[in-house]
Amino acid sequence: MKFMTHVSRDYLIGFALVLLMVAGAMFLHDQEIILPEIAALTAGMWIYHNPRWLHQPYKIFLAPSGTAVIGFLINQLPVNYPIKISLTLVGILVLLRELRSPLAPAFATGLLPIIVNATHWSFIGAIFLFTLILMIGVLRQGHYRRAIASDPIHFQHILGFAAVAIVWIIGVCLAGQPQMAGIPPVLVVFFEVLQRPTYSGKLALKQIAALSGAATIGVVGHLLVTSWLLATLISLPLVLLLLALLSLKLPAAYAFPLLALVLPPTMFIHLPIAATLAASFFLGTVLVYRKITAAMTTSITEEN
Repeated sequence: MKFMTHVSRDYLIGFALVLLMVAGAMFLHDQEIILPEIAALTAGMWIYHNPRWLHQPYKIFLAPSGTAVIGFLINQLPVNYPIKISLTLVGILVLLRELRSPLAPAFATGLLPIIVNATHWSFIGAIFLFTLILMIGVLRQGHYRRAIASDPIHFQHILGFAAVAIVWIIGVCLAGQPQMAGIPPVLVVFFEVLQRPTYSGKLALKQIAALSGAATIGVVGHLLVTSWLLATLISLPLVLLLLALLSLKLPAAYAFPLLALVLPPTMFIHLPIAATLAASFFLGTVLVYRKITAAMTTSITEEN
């Protein structure tokens, strides 16, 4: 009972922080301070206590803030959307490599200013504020003391991420859908999956279902309820229920209800389809690669 009370308290505090952010955006009439990945970071660190994310808590502030600045500055360049996405992904990979940080949500904070075309410094101020609050919360909880150091980001993971992302960007541009070049929650899960020692088809299907379902919840919730705060209040528990039904802990899914609030109209209505296609492509690629390498390893072992 004490454990359940503690978990419930973590959920309530985490969701309260997200709702406070949305309420602040409504009060200030500034959509740019709604940061979808804050919901994912809050779920991963305050609720699920992800040890890979909790280790070295100061990077909870440094990594997302750094990538947000990269994306914000690149968004000011006079180049087209796919090139901005590509340059930002490269900048994010370099920063995470230099920081030795596996904090996958930093991809989302870096891509967000490109996707929503953030132009005001209030976006950067909001990133600094909420990542600082998250870091302080992690320090106060103390779970980081039991978090083991994660493995460094391997060069082959960076190369693999970049290669698959480039193929995807080229593909959506050729299909005439450049707005699908970067879907932050999907790329976050892709980066996490790349670093897993094993990956099964069952897990891939569950993650695709979770991402697709969360995107649908976010879009439908916003279509039915015009209030940002009320739509978030309804959508977040539904994402929680979806993940519980799938027996899955996937912090990135919590970003979709907020992402639906800030997307341009041309991207908003297509979000569920885009999320499903992107998740199927990225996670399916990892699954196929793992199957091929496993088959090759088995073949070599049998020959020897």
